[in-house]
Amino acid sequence: MPRPTVIAHRGASGYEYENSLAAFRRAVVLDADGVELDVHATQDGAIVVHHDPELPGLGPIAHADARTVREVRLHNGERVPLLSEVLELMGNRDVWVEVKALEPAWDARLLAVLDAGPAPGRYAVHSFEHALVARLGRVRPELRRGVLLSSREPDVVGTMAAVGAVTLWQEWRLVDDALVCAVHAAGCAIIAWTVNELGDLRRLARLGVDGLCGNYPDRIRVAIGLESEVPSVGF
Repeated sequence: MPRPTVIAHRGASGYEYENSLAAFRRAVVLDADGVELDVHATQDGAIVVHHDPELPGLGPIAHADARTVREVRLHNGERVPLLSEVLELMGNRDVWVEVKALEPAWDARLLAVLDAGPAPGRYAVHSFEHALVARLGRVRPELRRGVLLSSREPDVVGTMAAVGAVTLWQEWRLVDDALVCAVHAAGCAIIAWTVNELGDLRRLARLGVDGLCGNYPDRIRVAIGLESEVPSVGF
């Protein structure tokens, strides 16, 4: 059975501030296969990496221009990263882009940023907004796409097929053998998120998930046998 992909959730966010360049640098140091991150577009179309739609002291990212957003400092003192900066930092690693919200006017801008990165073939998008996933697929049919689910769906495969998704991002507590088998039978992949404990990681790996997304990529490596079980900071 192939090993699951090691995906650092918002970078190595168990150790560094989430979605910061520090978190992504730590993910590289900890040898994650890739990272998952969140993006929004500014008023003038810059694609920035941040989870929430608003920045403290500023308000909605979508209502501010890129220069203003970049003047804001995160809790660790860094600027809000541009997606292009993170792609460059990650080099030849996977980058899984969760699109939180995106006006249609900025679809081409997002795709252009992905195209300009050092490893475009290793990028994919996913979202809770399944209509957004479908829309991006109409613009770029070959774009790897996924759907995010935090609840049980009666027809997961149908949900994926409706928007052209090839990857299911499922909240880890709802992943079981039947779900893994159904997704694989459809020729698709399943990633469990956000899972941090060794016992849970091992159970999911035994089920045959294709990716494990967590805040501690080194724990994932231990759970799937890539490292000896020596506790690191944060265990």
